Amino acid sequence: MRHRTRVAEGQKKVKRSADTGGTQRQEVLLPPPEDRPHIRYREPRDHETSSAREREGLAFPAFVAGRALNPVSVAKPYAPEVRSSGRDSPVSQPRPSRIAAGSDAHKTLFCRTLLDTFNPYKPAVVDWPKLERDARERLVSLPIWDIAVQTEGRARLNAASYAATVADPLLREAIALNAFEEGRHKEVLANLVKAYGIALAPEPAYPSPRDPEWAFMLTGYSECIDSFFAFGLFESAKRSGFFPPELVDTFEPVMQEEARHILFFVNWAAWHRRTMPLLRRLWFQLRVLAAWIVLLWERLCLASDVGHGAQDHNFTMSGAKSVGDNLRASQVLDLCLAEHQRRMSAYDARLLRPTAVPTLARWVRRLLRA
Repeated sequence: MRHRTRVAEGQKKVKRSADTGGTQRQEVLLPPPEDRPHIRYREPRDHETSSAREREGLAFPAFVAGRALNPVSVAKPYAPEVRSSGRDSPVSQPRPSRIAAGSDAHKTLFCRTLLDTFNPYKPAVVDWPKLERDARERLVSLPIWDIAVQTEGRARLNAASYAATVADPLLREAIALNAFEEGRHKEVLANLVKAYGIALAPEPAYPSPRDPEWAFMLTGYSECIDSFFAFGLFESAKRSGFFPPELVDTFEPVMQEEARHILFFVNWAAWHRRTMPLLRRLWFQLRVLAAWIVLLWERLCLASDVGHGAQDHNFTMSGAKSVGDNLRASQVLDLCLAEHQRRMSAYDARLLRPTAVPTLARWVRRLLRA
């Protein structure tokens, strides 16, 4: 059944550019309230008000000023649907024409997709569900919390540093939102560990990157790896009952935002490369290859530390054995592939999808079948 509930009032719509044909505009639709997870919110305390949050550097981005900041959470992928301008009823449209990577239309589409699907939830006022003793012990035992908080902290700084170097206003706004959401993920995790009494190691300082573009690339490709496995493991934990339903519902907005981030990133990388002169394009491609080598080598070298009291940057994969529903490796890959496809299918078909990790997973899957 197709849901036709509109996004929050005041949310911007994505206009098709002239080169795609027609003057239709795209509107992202969310499931109706009864199909969303019922995240419990409480009244904010004095230190959690907007003014206090602004002093802490985690104020809402300027582009959402004036919006009704109602908590929105998406339990099922929200499917874009094309509406005709000035009409409320959906109309049948032919398959949307492709957009050339590197074009202004491409940049507008991937930036506006990120901006217009912003979810204005406030981590400080989430009422964390009370867990039974066994559920809390399972949560505390996961070897991921230190590195998860630190990874989000670095991701926020890397994205914010790169945003400050971008001249294009629309692109800068989108990357700044990405940085804000990474900082919000860190706040969600910090509030979770505080709510359930999880001890963390002292948080290190986050030095500003000397090469913001390289740092942003490492963060983006790292999220492409981690999110692929996180989608599957999150679903496995949901099916197995490792996480209680209330906690699963609370984390769903974070998972949805990670899907938006990697979708935005791979389209940014393709657009950015196509806008360069030939020699710079070749240099950028070498940097992309170097980023993948660094990240894969990091995971191969550090994976052996998991289970020996150490936490590594591969925090989504390090929890596989803990949250899995007694799945074989082939079944884990199948679940990750299915969940990746499910979450990516929610967005405009003209946008590029992350393909490197799913392709590698399919190759490994064939070897496991042999």
